[in-house]
Amino acid sequence: MKLYRPTGQKELALVAQNGWTAWPPRLPDQPIFYPVMTFAYAEKIARDWNSVLPAPDNLGFVTKFEISEETAARYPVELAGGKDHAELWVPAEELDAFNAGIIGKIEVVARYKDGAFIDEA
Repeated sequence: MKLYRPTGQKELALVAQNGWTAWPPRLPDQPIFYPVMTFAYAEKIARDWNSVLPAPDNLGFVTKFEISEETAARYPVELAGGKDHAELWVPAEELDAFNAGIIGKIEVVARYKDGAFIDEA
C-alpha cells in the first residue's frame, strides 16, 4: 500500500537519521501516527499547516512510502473531516511494528515554503 506523510523539517531530519527507512517515535502528546492515503491530502497539510509556521520552521514536505499489505491490514482507515481526508491510524506504541512493514525508502516528493510550492523532489 502506498502512503503519504506530510511533515515538517524537524521530523524529516529524524527520518533522514533513520536512513529513510523508519518514522521516529511519537512525542508524549502524539498518541497516533497517521500517514494519509492521498498525495492531495498530504499536500494540503504540508502546504497549509507545516509550511506556514514562523521561520525557520516554515517548510513543509510530502513524503511517500510503501508498506506491506499485511502491515496495512492491522490498522484502521479513519476519515478526518471528510471522504478526501483518509488516514491510516497507527497507535504510537505500535510504530516499531509499523516501521518494520515499510518496503524500501521513505522519499520526499514535494516541498513547500511559506504556503507555496517550491519543487518536486
